[in-house]
This record gives sequence, C-alpha cells and structure tokens, in this order.
Amino acid sequence: MRNVIFFFLLIGLISCNNEKTKESISKVPISNTTLERVEPLNWFIGFKDTSLQLLVKEPSIGNFTPSISYEGVSIKKVHTAKSENYLFIDLNIDSSTKPGKFDIVFTDKNGIKKTHTYELKSREKSAEEYVGFNSSDVLYLITPDRFANGDSSNDIGSKTSNINETGESVQFLKENSINRNDDYARHGGDIKGITNHLDYINAMGFTAIWSSPLLTNDMPKQSYHGYAITDLYEIDPRFGTLADYRDLADKAREKGIKLIMDQVANHCGSEHWWMKDLPFKDWVNYQENFENNGNLITSNHRRTTNQDLYASKIDKKQNADGWFVSTMPDLNQKNPFMAKYIIQNSIWWIETIGLGGIRQDTYPYPDKQFMSDWAGAIMNEYPNFSIVGEEWSYNPLLIGYWQKGANNRDGYESNLTSSMDFAMQRKVVEALNEEESWDKGLIKIYEGLANDFHYASPKDIMVFPDNHDMSRIYTQLNGDFEKTQIALTTYLIMPRTPQIYYGTEILMDDFKKPGDHGLIRTDFPGGFKNDEINAFTGEGLTSQQKEMQSFLKKFLNYRKNSKAIHEGKTVHFAPFMGTYFLFRILNDEVVVSIINKNEKPITIDLKRYAEIGLEGKTLKNIITDEQFIWGDDIELNQKGSIILTTKLN
Repeated sequence: MRNVIFFFLLIGLISCNNEKTKESISKVPISNTTLERVEPLNWFIGFKDTSLQLLVKEPSIGNFTPSISYEGVSIKKVHTAKSENYLFIDLNIDSSTKPGKFDIVFTDKNGIKKTHTYELKSREKSAEEYVGFNSSDVLYLITPDRFANGDSSNDIGSKTSNINETGESVQFLKENSINRNDDYARHGGDIKGITNHLDYINAMGFTAIWSSPLLTNDMPKQSYHGYAITDLYEIDPRFGTLADYRDLADKAREKGIKLIMDQVANHCGSEHWWMKDLPFKDWVNYQENFENNGNLITSNHRRTTNQDLYASKIDKKQNADGWFVSTMPDLNQKNPFMAKYIIQNSIWWIETIGLGGIRQDTYPYPDKQFMSDWAGAIMNEYPNFSIVGEEWSYNPLLIGYWQKGANNRDGYESNLTSSMDFAMQRKVVEALNEEESWDKGLIKIYEGLANDFHYASPKDIMVFPDNHDMSRIYTQLNGDFEKTQIALTTYLIMPRTPQIYYGTEILMDDFKKPGDHGLIRTDFPGGFKNDEINAFTGEGLTSQQKEMQSFLKKFLNYRKNSKAIHEGKTVHFAPFMGTYFLFRILNDEVVVSIINKNEKPITIDLKRYAEIGLEGKTLKNIITDEQFIWGDDIELNQKGSIILTTKLN
C-alpha cells in the first residue's frame, strides 16, 4: 500500500514540476528587441504545414547560434549562407503551440548575445473560410496610383527625414515627387483612394477588387506601376500603410467585395534591399553577371518552351532564367531558400490581410515546377481559395495547360485554379472589327468558345475586355460605342470569370498614343483634387459615357444574382445573317444574349432556336426592363446587343 501511495505522490510531483516548467517557459520575459530583418515578420499557429523558415539579416549574424525557449517551437536546423550577414532557421511549430511572443537569442563564440522578439499569432478564421473568386464574381482591376488620391499627406511617402547630419534635407524614397502631367511619374493615388470609393464600386455591381501591386517599389523612376518590388513585406509608403491595406480588405468584405492581391514570384526590382548583399551565389539568376558588372541577360520571352516537345535547352533556360527586363532581377526559385521564402510570403499576406484571391504575374516565366509547388502549398492550406495566373497567349492549348486538372501529356499539374483568357479577349475584338464572312466576324466568338472542350473548368478561366498592359477596349474597337457595348456583354455572359479594368465603364481610351502604358493607366476622373470631371458622381461625363456606365451598372447588378450566368449550361448557335445568339440556362432561368452587327433593321426567325423551349414565354430586357414574348420572329432595329431574361422580377 505504501508503494502505491509513494507512486502516486511521485507522479503528482512530476506532473506539478512539468506544470511549473510550462508556466516558467510561458512567462519567460521578452526583450522587445529587433534585428535588421527577420522574415516572415510574424507567423500563425494552426497550419497543416508545421514548418517555418526564418530569414535573418543582421551584420555578421552568420557567426551566431540561435536558441528559442517557447513551448511547441523547436529549431530543426540552422543554415549559414555565403554572406555572413544571413542565417536561415528551420523551425517546427507543434499543433499544440499557443499564440504569443518569444525571444530568439543569438550567441556567438565569445558569448556576445543578440535578441529578436518574434510573435506567433492566432488565425482569425478557419482555412475553409478563405473563399476565393469564381464565376459569380466580376473583378474590378485598379492601378492604384491612377485611381484616386485619398490621402495627400503620403504622396511622396512617409519614409522621409527632414534633416541629415550635415543639415541637408533627405528623402529616403528615390522617386519622391508628383507630376500628373507625366504619364510615367507618380500621380498620388493610394489605398485610401480605393477605400473611399467602395460605395461606387459596390453600386456598380463589382464583387471583387484586383489592385496592381501595392508593395514598396523604391525605384528611381516609373515606380508607380508596382511590379518592381523592393520589399516583399512592406506596403509602399506612397500608397499608405499595412493598416490601410487591412482596412480596405475589411471594409470591402463588409460590402461582399473580395480583395485580390497581385503578386510577383518571377522577379523583383533591381533596388531590392537584398541586391546589395545577396545571401547565396544563386539567389537570382545570372547572378555572376550582375555581381561582376557584366551583361544582364534578359528573358527571350519564349513562353512556349514550357510545353514545346522540341525546345532547345538554351531556349528553355533563357525564358525561365533571363531577367524580365534589366531593372527586374530574375529570382531563382530552384534555390530552396528562395522557394520557401516566396511561398511563406504569399501565405503571410493571405492571413494578414484576409485575401480573397491572388493574381500571379508573368506565370510562365519562373521555374514551372516551383510554380506548381507554390500554388499547391497555398491550395493545401486554403482549399476554397483562388489563384489566377497571367499567361499572355492567344493559344487556348497554352492557356489550358496551366489550369488545375488539365489533361497534360507531360503529366504536369499546375494546382492553379485559373489562367487568363487572352485568346478569347482577342477573338471578341476580331469578331466585332471584321466584316462578316464564312471565316471572319462573329464566327471568331463561336469557334473561340468551341475550344472550351480543352479547359478543365472553362467557367474559372478569367476573361477581360482589356487590362493595364493593353489598349483600352474602346480604343481597340476604334471608338465604336455599340461595338464596345457588345464586347462587354459578350465577356460578361460567357462561361468565364470576368475582369473589368477601371475606367472601361466610362469609355476611357488611349487614342493619343495607342498601346502606351502610361496613357492606358491614366487617371480616373474625380479621383484627384480639382478634377473638373467626376466619374464617381457623373459630373461632366458625356452622354455616351453616362450611358455606358449605366448599362454596365444595370447588367453587373443583374449578373451578381444570376445563377444561370454563374454556372448554367451554355448553348450557342452558329452566326446567322450578322447575328449571334447565346443562351445561359439553369432550371427556370434562361438568359439570352443577342448580338446584331447589322446597320439596317433585320427580322430573325426564332423557330431556329426552338430547342431552348422559349416559345410563348415572356422575357424581360435586362437593361431597359421592356418585356418581350418569344414568338415566331424578332425584329432587330439597330446594331448592338440585347440581353433578355426569363426572370421578370
């Protein structure tokens, strides 16, 4: 009996000591100190992948050994780099780990210590609650510098110093002036400018916002576009703060609007902080040339080498490894530390902001196996998330290759939910600009959609009339109002996920210099102080601009609640007498798109479309609310588009 009592006393003593040990670990004081850089800036508990790799940047940190005393967190391996100013620390974060702060203590052989306080945060919502964009959404693409200036105090950035040690004024950002008369200078638009106009975006019927990159681009010129990132964990001070970005996401979410982040895995800006002290000899591609001031080898942009059975090794290498342009170093995703860095960076932004999707720039340029691993890692953590990749190709075979579930002969699985439909974008423009004939005109749309058998999921492919890299759709259609309206109708009703570029709703154009990027990304009227025209209120817009804005608003708000357009069956009929009929059908909802290219009135026999089963039914014009009984024929009095629905309320 004594032995039994002694045994339980011993167990209790051990348990008590364990509890005290846990308590003492949890109450270890923290120093609230920071090193030069530790990235990710913080992390989160509760991921499927319990590993975390910290990049530590600090003078001579490679000569120090790190240690951590925090329950559930263990150091698995420490990696030194070519530069002694880096350490890479592999951590494991146990599933039982609690949120909190702790010190990472670095000690060198002489006993000198450095500390950095790190934080593990709770996740704000479950992984399943991160729902991405889909065919029920219409994305509004914004170039933030050109949309609206909501905070003029940050126009030249907050990273400023009034006086240096010699008494001179110093600006730490290399481009720190505003010039709205220069299409390639900064104009002052920012995150608050978008937030301030969420009511307009919502009222128009858009359900998601895709903003071009908002991260710091500390480049000496043309930094406004955002694609030459110099710090992957910092909001550009000229756009605002991390808090501003989170505020945009939160306020957008309150209105049912998702926020899509534009990310760049392929390259960074040449002024990125690590370009002055690269950790490894292969951190960027063709690094030796860069470090020896040699020729900078740029990409050959031969993206088909990703699929080409006959592509030479040199062509493949130059597409994947060449710098995008001389000011955008090509990141080497084959370096495992770089690969881990990019994946963790994407996940950090998803959690920190609460994103509703990612748009990945220049998708076919990075190492293609890495891109599969990158998208796979994200979708593994967020099963309902969405990612769209930019593949600027007019070949549906290439567009489809990059979509998840594609039946690729080489066995490649991208894990990417969506790719961008440049092919259909062009087909619609060709269809409307060409004269009708057997192989020209509307047949381009008809045969373009016939390619959908190739796509794993056509409705998840992203289609668009234009974007920040191409002429405005109004320019592409030679300033023809009716053709522009037809094009928008077509993109919005086909089985796709549509994106509209800001200003398309008011017929913004680039006629003065067609294709010029600075002009394409022009200021949205009303977004800046003293603008005489205000597209947000309609003040100063022409009658055609108001008509187009009203048309889009009406159609987008119908589309928002149309299950037939979101996921219905598609039936279309070969073009006939300069017209093209397309139907979206789900249960008792039928949406009809009629394109008419005829300048003179024409009567069309509706018995040709009898299989749809609309005979004798009443349909409503979605734009005008006029009702129409589907009978033997329909008279089309003018060129344009008609959108009808069987939903009368």
